[in-house]
Amino acid sequence: MWDFRFETQRRLQFWPESAQIGVMDKRLLVLPLIIFGMVAVFAFQGVRTIDGTSMPSALLGKPAPALELEAIPRHRGPFDPSVLKGQVSLVNVWGSWCVNCLYEHPVFLALQQEGVLIYGLAWNDTPEAAAQWLERYGNPYDEVGLDQRGSEVAEFGVTGAPETFIVDKLGIVRHRHIGPVTKRVWRRDFEPLIAKLGAEPYIGPVPASPQKSK
Repeated sequence: MWDFRFETQRRLQFWPESAQIGVMDKRLLVLPLIIFGMVAVFAFQGVRTIDGTSMPSALLGKPAPALELEAIPRHRGPFDPSVLKGQVSLVNVWGSWCVNCLYEHPVFLALQQEGVLIYGLAWNDTPEAAAQWLERYGNPYDEVGLDQRGSEVAEFGVTGAPETFIVDKLGIVRHRHIGPVTKRVWRRDFEPLIAKLGAEPYIGPVPASPQKSK
């Protein structure tokens, strides 16, 4: 004969264990959702890093600083950013060790063919490593310079590579971009500003035409 009180006591005896198993099952169901959320966050951060971002700089609205850069063998340079006047130009901080610099490199090669004036500043690099990198992947720069110790680019407030600055006709820094310059970044941030700055009148000495790098 079935005893109601006995069965009730028996079930209550095993209830804590069953409840614990239920909680564990719920945790196992929630765990994949947590992992998915973490992966999504890191993926978003990765995309943002690749695309780069426009950042404020203490130099914005001020003259580009004078730098004492070293020459890179077999390539035209070095240059002094403080004398970049008469034409709108880009100053691109790069390095042969920089993965994202290679990611943006085809964009600069195409821009060079379009007549965009680009100056390259190799940061924390060696003369031969920088030269070989340019010879392997192509040199989009009108002139290049080298800062082996990283002390000179500190004047630009550089925090990493790549970074790219727009310098107007008067030698004033007008824009700073951290990260690679992709086609989308170029069309969104660089092209409109360069067109605007290029249309501004320039009153000053006629700049010498830069020679193309070898």
